[in-house]
Amino acid sequence: MTGRALLTPELGSKRLELLKETIPRVSRLAVLWNPGASSADLELRATRATAQKLKVRLQPLEVRNADDLSRAFAALEKARPDALTMFFDKQTSGYRELVGDFAKKHKLPTVFGAKEFAEAGGLMSYAPDIPDGFRRAATYVDKILKGAKPADLPIEQPTKFELVINLKTAKALGLTIPQSILVRADEIIQ
Repeated sequence: MTGRALLTPELGSKRLELLKETIPRVSRLAVLWNPGASSADLELRATRATAQKLKVRLQPLEVRNADDLSRAFAALEKARPDALTMFFDKQTSGYRELVGDFAKKHKLPTVFGAKEFAEAGGLMSYAPDIPDGFRRAATYVDKILKGAKPADLPIEQPTKFELVINLKTAKALGLTIPQSILVRADEIIQ
């Protein structure tokens, strides 16, 4: 078995660091996550460790399906966190527009693990560069077609990441994105 990993649990920590640098006042972060996703527990643990260092209180809310999402939205309306994130997984990624609309309605800054979330109205995303991953996967296919044994090829982690900032959303939230974040952005949505 070989291949490429697209998701790494440590990225939840990096997204929290970027969010805190962007909005230093964030002290309570709601985390929508699917405990059934393969690396969700690891990502939550890594995010929790970073939150502790940054003095941010996490509010994890399990989202496996649309009913869980409705319950999570009700809990968020009561809890009023400072910001929101949702761990990326194939089961819940289809909710990105619902989550984005909820966040906009409640003026919640968001950080996500897929570019599509920022494109759908989230404040920012930090994730592996998917096209780069596909290009790198092609080299694996080439090696295998030339006779390499898949078991001899290591599983690779992503090496290129994208930071996407949605300035339209920032403006709607009344936020000014620090220059230190803007200069690192790979894409800025106007």
